[in-house]
Amino acid sequence: MSCNHKFINDLNLENLDFEPKVLLVGTFNPAWPESNLAQWFYGRTQYNYFWDVLPRLYGEQSMLDSGPDEWKKFCKRYKIAITDLIGCIGDAVRPEHDKVMKSYSDEKIAQDFQEHTFVDIVSLLKIHPTIKNVYFTRGAAPTFWSRLWRPVRYYCEINKIQEDTLLTPSGYAFYQHGRYNNTNPHQPISNLANFILMSWQQKWHQVDM
Repeated sequence: MSCNHKFINDLNLENLDFEPKVLLVGTFNPAWPESNLAQWFYGRTQYNYFWDVLPRLYGEQSMLDSGPDEWKKFCKRYKIAITDLIGCIGDAVRPEHDKVMKSYSDEKIAQDFQEHTFVDIVSLLKIHPTIKNVYFTRGAAPTFWSRLWRPVRYYCEINKIQEDTLLTPSGYAFYQHGRYNNTNPHQPISNLANFILMSWQQKWHQVDM
């Protein structure tokens, strides 16, 4: 049994009713096990600060307590599209891999499986030439993920599209948060969401309010 992306029908942006200017790209959101209660991208809001940080970049309030309808309206308002790099893991088997999927670990997804179906991000950029800013919501150190991201980076470079990687909006950002506070003891940031916001603000394009 394979494991599809939970929102596989949204990955290729066919459901958009606007032309996006910004593309945010994540990794993978598994359709199973059933404990994945996310209702849309980055929807596990008890563990992920995406819907807190992204609206605040645009001067709006946190949307952690909102839902997919409000999130999609926000994205339409600011011409933001969202997708992930992997659409399906073909060699995932239930119940053997339930624990791996439940961990939502990028490292496990990369290391424990061989049959990944990838989303063609470059093709999406060609189909939607209005996209001028592309962000990958994890680091691109020399790993499985950086290899997937390399053609996107190259395409953006030769086509003068702004491209960058962002600090993960998940709770795993606490590693970088702790390191920052240790090296800045006189100006610590106590709140993890505020730390992620600061990190994103350093890389985000100029926003027209």
